[in-house]
Amino acid sequence: MNVPATMKAMILTGHGGLDKYEWHEDWPTPQPGPMEVLIKVGACGLNNTDVNTRTGWYSKAVDEATTGGAYSEVDDEDSTWGGAPLTFPRIQGADAVGTVVAVGEGADESLIGKRVIVAGWLRDWNEPMNRNKAGYFGSECDGGFAEYTKADVRGVAAIETDLSDAELATFSCSYVTAEGMLDRAGVGEGDTVLIPGASGGVGGALIQLSKLRGARVIAMASEAKHGDVAKLGPDRILPRSPENLRAELKGEKITVVADVVGGSMWPKLIDMLERGGRYTCSGAIAGPLVEFDLRTFYLRDLTFTGSTVNTPENFFDVVKYIENGQIRPALAATYPLAELREAQQAFIDKSHTGNIVVIP
Repeated sequence: MNVPATMKAMILTGHGGLDKYEWHEDWPTPQPGPMEVLIKVGACGLNNTDVNTRTGWYSKAVDEATTGGAYSEVDDEDSTWGGAPLTFPRIQGADAVGTVVAVGEGADESLIGKRVIVAGWLRDWNEPMNRNKAGYFGSECDGGFAEYTKADVRGVAAIETDLSDAELATFSCSYVTAEGMLDRAGVGEGDTVLIPGASGGVGGALIQLSKLRGARVIAMASEAKHGDVAKLGPDRILPRSPENLRAELKGEKITVVADVVGGSMWPKLIDMLERGGRYTCSGAIAGPLVEFDLRTFYLRDLTFTGSTVNTPENFFDVVKYIENGQIRPALAATYPLAELREAQQAFIDKSHTGNIVVIP
């Protein structure tokens, strides 16, 4: 197909509030380089990384919960997930889905016309698990909040499914993050997994992927969202922040806590772990600074794992689960890309269950 020289795109101009986004209708269309594909974006999902990067929340100077507002104390030297300065202007959007319309030198031409999903992680493909060389799509390079985007062919997957682009755009960041967390924690049959924040994108993914591994799942969410969370298949659902968590659990033996929430509930979650239990974390939306009693950690022989840069296999496993119909999307809402500010505010407000997606 003929690719236009310019495109519509939402441009992030710097760290700060939603006013840092600028809508452009004549932004230069990217050109695929060696081993890259050019994708006509069909949909792109929202995630916490977009919000945290825009606001500078990753900076160690910030100790508040994720709010989506601007932080006056941001240190630009460590204000992104990888701790390195971000260059502007930048097109964000990690969860891109679309159709390949052109390829660069060395990329497989048979991909042209095929629908693909972008993995998210940028890697040195000579050392794909060298975390010091990792970057993120829509952070260290331009992403999917535009009509067109480009990606390394080794970081995309052609996908065969009846799901819509919007439904597919709910998977990559949330589900690959969740799969990486469960992989690190070694979750399997015989485990009982406690999941705070179960109504969010990663929380919902953790429910489905834990069940797929044969684990028992106890979800935590605000009571207004229990009906939606129940559709994802947990064994039990508890209130979001019960006064007496142990009493609510009614004798359940928790072997794994899979957490992206943090905040004031954190010590209670750790107290619920059985001896030899595991805690895995890939977020702290309720606050990054928590009370940590080292005696609980070492006397109970607990294992803690942080999970950010996951394996290429985690992504391709998720693609396989989608194609096999083993996991399903939780699409909360769609917005036109030009209304990204409104979509991200809805995402920040957390009144939804599942993922929000924008359509170019």
